[in-house]
Amino acid sequence: MSMIRDLRAVVRPSSRVSLRKDTSPSSYDTTRAPGTPSAVVDCAVYRDGARVQSAGPLTPHEAMRLVRRDGGFVWIGLHEPTEAEFAGIASEFGLHPLAVEDAVQAHQRPKLERYDDSLFTVFKTIHYVEHDRLTANSEVVETGEVMCFTGRDFFITVRHGGQGSLRALRHRLQDDPELLAKGPSAVLHAIADHVVDGYIAVADAVQDDIDEVETEVFSPGRKGGVSRGVDSARIYQLKREVLEFKRAVAPLLRPMQLLSERPMRLIDPDIQKYFRDVADHLARVQEQVMGFDELLNSILQANLAQASVAQNEDMRKITAWAAIIAVPTMVCGVYGMNFDHMPELHWKYGYPVIMGVTVALCLGIHRTLKRNGWL
Repeated sequence: MSMIRDLRAVVRPSSRVSLRKDTSPSSYDTTRAPGTPSAVVDCAVYRDGARVQSAGPLTPHEAMRLVRRDGGFVWIGLHEPTEAEFAGIASEFGLHPLAVEDAVQAHQRPKLERYDDSLFTVFKTIHYVEHDRLTANSEVVETGEVMCFTGRDFFITVRHGGQGSLRALRHRLQDDPELLAKGPSAVLHAIADHVVDGYIAVADAVQDDIDEVETEVFSPGRKGGVSRGVDSARIYQLKREVLEFKRAVAPLLRPMQLLSERPMRLIDPDIQKYFRDVADHLARVQEQVMGFDELLNSILQANLAQASVAQNEDMRKITAWAAIIAVPTMVCGVYGMNFDHMPELHWKYGYPVIMGVTVALCLGIHRTLKRNGWL
């Protein structure tokens, strides 16, 4: 059982996945081996936990022939295959037509489907997009897909999107032959654990973006008690990105529970118990993402309420100044009527008295309104 105790270290080498986008060609893992179908990234036979060395690149047909003759299992990795490219592999391994159609077309919901001699699992991969500052057009997360066909003696992965390379994961598994000797179910667990670890890292990064927006909305340095530096479009964009994240996480919880709780012919019992750990981490991420959604709703409502308060405050100030200006406007209107017989019209001190009364009334109104918080 020492091999099982080392399982976590093999498939989870670091507690924090790097969030920096790797733009090197190798990060996309799309190098094709000569003589293989154009979508095949890697094709290898594993026997007793070790990769079987061959004189040159193996085709899926050659790999399966070796497995049927000498035992072991074959692991084939494909990247965005066309229907024609995948047809031969589907026929060779007897894959169900419905699963093949889903694998080629992509844009599938995370799920687990059982067919006669295979399991078909869909994972959505999530990649955090680095940005200096969140804007109304910022892309926060990118999604891809990893689809897995698990059989008794084969494991096939179909990737869609530029992210989610499995090359490093394959190398780590090859460094632990005891684990790889458990067969295709060990590879399925490693991929599930790898995907969910990516969710955890992205959730931590999204949390930082939400904290930044929340700080700006409720900043203690607000002018007049109201935040004026947060655009509602930024909050709404972040909410849309969180919704995309939730669509990847929430549907996967049930498949992980099935893999951890229900005995399956194609899943090694020693590996199955470790799906519980994956399901537990996934449930934690789901709760975190649901919390993001609710928190962003609250932040958006608070920001809209603050905008309404700011508008009301501006209207009060405009109304207060209009009330002050109304006094001299009224006085000037009265004495601008040009009647011959008007009180104080020919009085020597009429002008200074009227001006003094006007100024006194304006100051009195200004003081009253300022005391009541209108100015």
